[in-house]
Amino acid sequence: MKACLEALHLSIDADSPPSRRFCLHHVPAQGPIVGCVLHVHAFAEEMNKSRRMAALQARQLAGAGYAVLQMDLFGCGDSDGAFVNATWQRWCEDIDAARDWMLQRHRDATAAPPLWLWGHRAGALLAVAAAARWQQACNFLFWQPMPSGRAALQQFLRLRSMGDLAGRSSAMTTEQLRLELGAGRAVDVAGYRLAPDIASQLEQARLVPPLDPRRVVWIDLSARDEPGLSPASAVAVEAWRTGGHDIAAEVVRGPAFWQTAEIEVVPALLAATVQACLAPVPTTALDA
Repeated sequence: MKACLEALHLSIDADSPPSRRFCLHHVPAQGPIVGCVLHVHAFAEEMNKSRRMAALQARQLAGAGYAVLQMDLFGCGDSDGAFVNATWQRWCEDIDAARDWMLQRHRDATAAPPLWLWGHRAGALLAVAAAARWQQACNFLFWQPMPSGRAALQQFLRLRSMGDLAGRSSAMTTEQLRLELGAGRAVDVAGYRLAPDIASQLEQARLVPPLDPRRVVWIDLSARDEPGLSPASAVAVEAWRTGGHDIAAEVVRGPAFWQTAEIEVVPALLAATVQACLAPVPTTALDA
């Protein structure tokens, strides 16, 4: 099935003054919509490295019958605002607005389509945080989710340390950068000005399973010949499963495209994502 693409700016009236978020809206060219998917992109430079894969996946999901909305959050990509002024709360409100827009846009569907939050890396942490504020249930699609925001912040700060070693900026260790943030001063990392508030909010984020059961697709990537879930992912997946969630976890062989020097495409991940989302819900999950 073919897909259609619409580029738009979504007005966020909660901002004062109102500001706009750049969005790409992918829909099936024909036929009914089987679900709505909101993409919550990765953090900072990982988002830019992932744009190609995210666009390809959105197109394939639309081809399979989903409506997909890709939004650049406040201060990211082509949206209004400066990254240094971003907050976790503001990003959650962006996701609220995206959800409302999607449900309003597709309210005339034959049947109420299920809602998916598709979080990539630290975007999975934000997706869970946003959904925890809603009364409406949703499914989750996770690409290499980070169980802890602390790990996400540490990896991001290392980019500065690596740049320092290459002589691109004044030398600072990750611990020194943390001290700067703790003292209330913003730091520059890989072309991004990171404010203390967003750093603290990211560090405190956890991939905590919601209380109400959800359908969850969890896909990790590995470059190993016989890929398997990392110990951290295995523990997190088991926590979600123990919490009563219908979670399908798998590992696809391929490069970590969000951090490679060149833009990479992983066709196996694209195919696995569509297949997992379209898989029938197990009878046990329907009876729960």
